Amino acid sequence: MLHNKITAMALTVFTLLNSPVFADTTLVAVASNFTKPMTEIAAEFEKATGHTAKLSFSSSGKFVSQIENGAPFEVFLSADESSPLRLEKDGFAVSGSTRTYAIGKLVLWSSIPGFIDDQGAALTNGKFEHIALADPKLAPYGAATVDYLNRKKLLDKLQPLMIMGENISQTHQIISSGNVELGFVALSQVIENGKISSGSGVIIPNNQHNPIKQSITLLKIGAENPAAQALINYLKLPAAKNIIQKYGYDLPIE
Repeated sequence: MLHNKITAMALTVFTLLNSPVFADTTLVAVASNFTKPMTEIAAEFEKATGHTAKLSFSSSGKFVSQIENGAPFEVFLSADESSPLRLEKDGFAVSGSTRTYAIGKLVLWSSIPGFIDDQGAALTNGKFEHIALADPKLAPYGAATVDYLNRKKLLDKLQPLMIMGENISQTHQIISSGNVELGFVALSQVIENGKISSGSGVIIPNNQHNPIKQSITLLKIGAENPAAQALINYLKLPAAKNIIQKYGYDLPIE
């Protein structure tokens, strides 16, 4: 009996010595376009550090409102640069902690194969009843869409046909359902092995809309949490950058 107790104690000590005793959990707000890459990054982050990143996904604008109203997020990965900088300015984020982690790409996409050609002529041929985009007031990809349509002088013509998703994930679902023939989504939602994997689509050149500078910031609630700072540092490493590029994002010039 005594031998069994000693063995059990030894196993307990071994487990404690070889487990991430100092591992913590950080609550992370993530723009919905970054769902796939961030889910993958969080899994690798936990393997590498022992820390856990608990992820929530929504539109950047909605997260800003939640954070300003006391939501306990510690790290914010926005789909734009202005939202984190606003949180810094208003005292919700650690001063100087905001940096761009990815440059997003906008795609005109349809779940129907062959519906969109390489030139995106589907926008002007009038062969659709509705077009989907993310709400530009909440979602930076929606704002980039409006900017693009404005530059192409198509906004007024297409406005009566627009169906808006609250965020880019909902927008993708609306188009995927087939109820809307086409719309604008993030490349990360439809890319696989370096190309658009389903339906048909065309990438909108970055110089045809305001740049989608996706930025991360450390919120003041997480300033003393080692897991929050560790996650921000992890996103600078090659392992995380490789995943970001895999989903079609460009990396910022550092």
